[in-house]
Amino acid sequence: MQLIVTTAGRPDDVTTAYAQYAANALAVRFVVRKKRSVARLQSEYGCAVLVAGKARYEYFAFGATEPLFFHPNTAAFRVKRLARGESETLLEATQVKAGDTVLDCTLGLGADALVLQFAGAHVTGLEANAAIAFVVREGMQHYDYQDAPLLACMRDIKVVASEALAYLRTQPNKCFDVVYLDPMFDGLIAESTNFSALREAGEHTALTQDWVDEAKRVARKRVVLKAHFRSPYFEQFGFIPHIRETSKFHFGEIVVY
Repeated sequence: MQLIVTTAGRPDDVTTAYAQYAANALAVRFVVRKKRSVARLQSEYGCAVLVAGKARYEYFAFGATEPLFFHPNTAAFRVKRLARGESETLLEATQVKAGDTVLDCTLGLGADALVLQFAGAHVTGLEANAAIAFVVREGMQHYDYQDAPLLACMRDIKVVASEALAYLRTQPNKCFDVVYLDPMFDGLIAESTNFSALREAGEHTALTQDWVDEAKRVARKRVVLKAHFRSPYFEQFGFIPHIRETSKFHFGEIVVY
């Protein structure tokens, strides 16, 4: 991995320990900050930079000026709406029930995974970029948030650093109730200011027939796709679309049982 780990601009023993922990976890080099800017570190070392602060980790993809960091984003208000008894299109599409297992193949910052977990599912989320997976995993475990139900959801999601197809190929038949696919760089819909950083840093992997076939093999109930309403993926891979007249993205499903 082309990555170094450093501390925030004014390091102390705490941020230094956090940085060394991250470097060990990711098996990459820890670099003393020495008052250098992130841009200068990127230039000197020719790679991405993970910055350890007291409150969070920030990931700067190589050449990026904006950091990626964990935040519940849209999940915060979506969960509040669910608590008030309002509907949620993701849950309508996936039809998850309490106790269902869900494999989120494109975790990103985990907003959809948090909603699914809040609904009673047990979610495993995949992130191909190991540094982003680390940022999200640590963020979910340590994020300071006053909403207890959402906080519990964060703690319970399993984050795995793996490319989706590679992970699917290691799994036995019908081991997850729902497999969820959100190739979010196909007709991007920005949901937060942090999304542009994810766009720069995330893995841009196109959906393939192999990926869909493996998802169908691993799913017990259904495979669900989220994509831009103009995406060719629905027809190309046989997903039955759920048309949403007022939304830029639609869900589609393949029922496998």
